[in-house]
Amino acid sequence: MTIADMKIGTSGKIKKVHGNGALRRRIMDMGLINGTEVSLNKLAPLGDPMELSVKGYKLSMRKEDAKMIELV
Repeated sequence: MTIADMKIGTSGKIKKVHGNGALRRRIMDMGLINGTEVSLNKLAPLGDPMELSVKGYKLSMRKEDAKMIELV
């Protein structure tokens, strides 16, 4: 399961961040690293982007990027 598969109001723990290069580094710099708890707060009207809560802050992310983050 990935972050893109989450339903509103659910949470999960990050297992692995896939990808490589600058995009993977950018995702990890936002605090999305192994073992971090994330929860899905809202989706935009068309489903993209999604609003996540991570380490006490809110983060908007495209579903395409969220598919790269695997949950436990």
